[in-house]
Amino acid sequence: MKKADFFWETEGQLQCMLCPHHCKLSDGEIGICGVRMNKRGVLYSLVYEKAVATHIDPIEKKPLFHVKPGSSSFSVATVGCNFKCKFCQNCDISQMPSQRDELIVGQDYSAKEVVDTAKRHLCKTIAFTYTEPTIYYEYAFEIASLAVEKGMGTVWISNGYINKAPLEKIAPFLTAANIDLKGWDPDFYKSVVGGELKHVLNTLKLLKKLGVWVEVTTLIVPTFVDNEESIIEIARFIRDELGPETPWHISRFHPQYLLRDLPITPLSIMRRAREIGLSEGLRYVYSGNVAGDVGENTYCCHCGELLIERWGFTIIENRLNAGKCPKCSTEIDGIGL
Repeated sequence: MKKADFFWETEGQLQCMLCPHHCKLSDGEIGICGVRMNKRGVLYSLVYEKAVATHIDPIEKKPLFHVKPGSSSFSVATVGCNFKCKFCQNCDISQMPSQRDELIVGQDYSAKEVVDTAKRHLCKTIAFTYTEPTIYYEYAFEIASLAVEKGMGTVWISNGYINKAPLEKIAPFLTAANIDLKGWDPDFYKSVVGGELKHVLNTLKLLKKLGVWVEVTTLIVPTFVDNEESIIEIARFIRDELGPETPWHISRFHPQYLLRDLPITPLSIMRRAREIGLSEGLRYVYSGNVAGDVGENTYCCHCGELLIERWGFTIIENRLNAGKCPKCSTEIDGIGL
């Protein structure tokens, strides 16, 4: 347990200012995230240096296809989340109930140990992932600042539900971010996700303004996010507000958590969504959770040449020449290509 050094107020009732929920907490109460607690008038993080998951992943798994392709990323997470997505793919750790600090699950793993382990395994980046990194902000911030000192990159895999001030504080230590844009319907965000769409859109625009490389992921949930109107609007937002160079990962839904009665996203819808993204002017649109699909590959946005061939998270062949298309010499957008 660690005192939260920033982003809370005590005028009247204690209020957490880390994310847009702005939880007001009485003594002993825990926020929506399940891991930030008012203890005698002071806000504490219950998950500081309490890693519930650590793993060496391919960077493609984040998914980040335009950041150091083929490299390894050391992934770290704690329990908790500030969303309550009914389709959560990591519900066993993100939605783990917690009522007091003694119930927090995780192994003691200092920020220094995380960075040292990542370096020892020759990882190019450290990924804050699996659950929402905003809710373990103090831990993530310390890891990120140490990583930069050691010449390593960091990547922020997030639902985008964070306030402006904490995002501005950590952004200088972030190499890249993949943000879930879970849909386009504000009512869907409130009833199925547990937040407000407008704050996620603001986070995406702010990350771009702050110079962090951004990729976007949208899970195509049947009956909720699979209509063409929503897909078109998301594609246009990415193009107009983030730039056509921003990769968009369209991910296939599999029944999870509280939405086990829904079907797997049909391949026809996945392929139509990718077509829409490309037709709206996005340079790189990918199909996720569809191993072997052409939508896993990177193609030149100018001449259409196959540049990076993938199967799942594995790169079969990378034909880029110093980050450029070998056929027409177009420079491909990204970091460390």
